[in-house]
Amino acid sequence: MIRKLRVKLVCILMALLTVMLGVTFGLVLHFTQQSLEAESLRTLEALANNWQTASSPGLDDGTRVPYFALEINARGDIITTRGGYFDLSDREKLQKLIDIAVNSEDDIGEVPDYGLRFYRVVTRTSWRVVFADTSAETTTLHSLIRTLAIASAAALAVFFVMSLLLARWLVRPVARAWDQQRQFVADASHELKTPLTVILTNAELLQAPGYDAPARSRFAGSILTMSQQMRGLVESLLELARVDAGRAQDAQTELDLSALVNEALLPFEPVLFEAGHTLTARVEDGIRVRGNAAQLRQVVEILLDNARKYAQPGGWVLLTLARQGGRHCVLSVADPGAPLTPQECRDIFKRFYRVDHVRAMNHSYGLGLAIAARIAEAHRGRIWAESSGGINTFYFTMPI
Repeated sequence: MIRKLRVKLVCILMALLTVMLGVTFGLVLHFTQQSLEAESLRTLEALANNWQTASSPGLDDGTRVPYFALEINARGDIITTRGGYFDLSDREKLQKLIDIAVNSEDDIGEVPDYGLRFYRVVTRTSWRVVFADTSAETTTLHSLIRTLAIASAAALAVFFVMSLLLARWLVRPVARAWDQQRQFVADASHELKTPLTVILTNAELLQAPGYDAPARSRFAGSILTMSQQMRGLVESLLELARVDAGRAQDAQTELDLSALVNEALLPFEPVLFEAGHTLTARVEDGIRVRGNAAQLRQVVEILLDNARKYAQPGGWVLLTLARQGGRHCVLSVADPGAPLTPQECRDIFKRFYRVDHVRAMNHSYGLGLAIAARIAEAHRGRIWAESSGGINTFYFTMPI
């Protein structure tokens, strides 16, 4: 799919560039031809209307267009010839040219067989016809066409290489999103497979004869436990989908973040105490932000729940909320725990990522921090983790 998309982008870019080059070079050729023809006609008109200034044979009048002029009487005989650019001794050829010019319906015309252009003026006693050579125009246009063809080929070759690089750069985010989607589907399928297997196995045992009531009660309890875990996973997936869809930006209002954090702390005090952890909060008052109250509360809950799960037994949890400069605020949750490597500090916000098997067995699906990261992005903020001296700290910053 990605390769086909890259090929389509290259084809579209090359088609657009080819059309642009064709139009540009076509206009250059057209205007050049018009300019050469206009210059030739101006010379012919000047010579025809100023007959006495036409050069005598052998003289140079500064005219850049090769020409010769004929004056013809009513019987079609040549009265005078002017211009020293051509051999005018071939009377048969001159007579053919005279017939063409005299019999033409227009005063201006061309004689392609001889490579000439003529301009005719009718006086009371004669016709005056000036002929100009067009071979120089033809040579100039052919040379221009060759030059444009070479330039077009070189430009298309350069543009082709540039299109390949540009298509690769443009498709890179799509390829990354596609890989993430495939990995997401694979991870979600894997997470759902285990509880489904347990539910199916216990359901089959419930239907099998020969088990007493206590055993059947254990089977039903396993089904209930796995069902609750599946519900938690599905709810997390739905929440992640809502955040990905941009719904975290819905219903954003100005709110007191300090009060929101204090309220979110209350349910965790007994939970952390029961888990053997000491919770300390340092919340600066009066910090107001614009955001979605439910989503911001969820970030606080995710960070505190993460600390509850992975803090060392009997350890402490420190939550801090303070202003950072005049335009941002920072929420941090720190606890002593297993050290995280710099790579793990980056990967821990990926979907379904868990650092080790111990975390995987702690009823964690690896979605909480991914949801928090998407909420932070929706609020024009940032979330990251640092690990130093056995202390793991998660930071969330957003504009005030």
